[in-house]
Amino acid sequence: MKGMPTLLRREAGAVTPKPEQAKISAYFNLDNGTGRIRGVYLQENAAVAPLFETWSAPFKDLGMTTLTMRNTGGTDHLSFDAVGIPAFQFIQDPIEYETRTHHSNMDVYDRLQPDDLKQAAVIVSSFVYDAAMADQMLPRKPIEKPLPKPPENQEGE
Repeated sequence: MKGMPTLLRREAGAVTPKPEQAKISAYFNLDNGTGRIRGVYLQENAAVAPLFETWSAPFKDLGMTTLTMRNTGGTDHLSFDAVGIPAFQFIQDPIEYETRTHHSNMDVYDRLQPDDLKQAAVIVSSFVYDAAMADQMLPRKPIEKPLPKPPENQEGE
């Protein structure tokens, strides 16, 4: 994956899209606990930027103001992005996520922020609806080719 240190990459060979993948327009992920949505990581998919600008415009007054070309890691959207399905992670306020609730026994209902969840529900459901109702599938970025293996040294060289 682009942006991932070489030592962390796995040799997976060429990616061959399956026919079912052509039926998926997008994968949206909201995976960082409670916290208001502030934007979307576009995962270097420049073709969706104008579309997402239109879709996010009604939510600027709710604090959703950022569309960034940057990638983000560590969430479930990466597997979809790696095989050519447009996949996006929403940017959230990190309310106690790294300090208290992430993979802990304190990740409970009582820690939820109701107003943040309402804002997130409105935004995510709107993006899903807009994607479902679009006349065309969301633009796909090219699937990255695997890194070529270096030539092996032969004896006598």
